[in-house]
Amino acid sequence: MRAAVTAAAANVWTLPSSPRPYDAPVLENPPQIRKWLASMGYEERLQLCTDNLVQTQVLFGEEVIILKEEGEWAFVAVPGQPSKKDARGYPGWVKKSQLSKNSFPTSSPAVWITKPTSFLYHSNGEPDLEVSFLTRLPAAGRENGFFRVATPLGERFVKEADADEFRHRKGRAIDIIETGMMFLGLPYLWGGLSGFGFDCSGFMYSVFKANGYALPRDAQDQAKAGFGAAVNDIRPADLLFFAYDEGQGAIHHVGLALGDGRMLHSPKTGKTIEVLPLEGTVYEKELCIVRRCISEKGE
Repeated sequence: MRAAVTAAAANVWTLPSSPRPYDAPVLENPPQIRKWLASMGYEERLQLCTDNLVQTQVLFGEEVIILKEEGEWAFVAVPGQPSKKDARGYPGWVKKSQLSKNSFPTSSPAVWITKPTSFLYHSNGEPDLEVSFLTRLPAAGRENGFFRVATPLGERFVKEADADEFRHRKGRAIDIIETGMMFLGLPYLWGGLSGFGFDCSGFMYSVFKANGYALPRDAQDQAKAGFGAAVNDIRPADLLFFAYDEGQGAIHHVGLALGDGRMLHSPKTGKTIEVLPLEGTVYEKELCIVRRCISEKGE
């Protein structure tokens, strides 16, 4: 059975028992994402990673496959997020209150959010739900500077300045870098896959998706995407992968090459998305794989 996400960014939890008392705001309907983020200090954010509480996120309007249900929870696969964990899509648990089993149109034409976040509005101009970058919604026309869109909650409006018509095109290196730079200063969030916060691989997944390229969800899987390149032949928009034990161990991080020995990345809990020169850093020693995932000219 398929269902559409009704939360701006629904957390996909490892287990139904994973949420802590701190996580109550993000389990509400609708979830209070800003309140949740503000309520967590460094230790609470770090625990999402160290205790493996969250797997990923799914954006408003995206489809999941419900594999089984237990009480208030649904075990789902996310088809839009390829993963070696499940051939059907990234697996995990979502609150059923954040899903709708009603049919939802997904056909073109569509628009998607091009800002880190944007509000959906009611017809009377009142703001409703704050949604994330890359939220894709069927469009039914334009009115007074707004797109009229269909959503799992019914008809809503989004500012034309915050969205664009969805086009099947592939971006160039400069486009990918420009997209990523829009998020400078955004705090890292383990499992994050939205304009409210990204982890390292979620950031790369989203930046490339915005430019027409499909990557797997996790860094270990992304390290097999595209084509390999030599570490002494790094080009702008190449993916850079880093491994423990000075590059000999397991891959634990991914960033985007900018040229001139710099990368754009979402580092770790307590840090924000930044541009970092590799020279003299631990990343310089840990760099182990370079993958080229874009076409030379875009299209």
